[in-house]
Amino acid sequence: MIYERKNQGTCSVLTRVDLADDHTIRKVEVMGGCNGNLKGICQLLAGMKAEDAIQRMKGTTCGPRPTSCPDQISRALEEALTHLG
Repeated sequence: MIYERKNQGTCSVLTRVDLADDHTIRKVEVMGGCNGNLKGICQLLAGMKAEDAIQRMKGTTCGPRPTSCPDQISRALEEALTHLG
């Protein structure tokens, strides 16, 4: 299942996640933001269970911001899981 979420409070603008039925992350793409860092994070997430990725990234901040690109990825994954069922 592919799920897209508009990011809020970050330089990146959109997160797209592709989840398998067993909650394994097939692919993550983030549009905007720090290109190289986000590509690396997305490569590390492939093959990981969504719940594990959420636990590791949720609540991560960026400088004075109350959120970050990893936090926004975790939010997209949470929302995708609710749609996956």
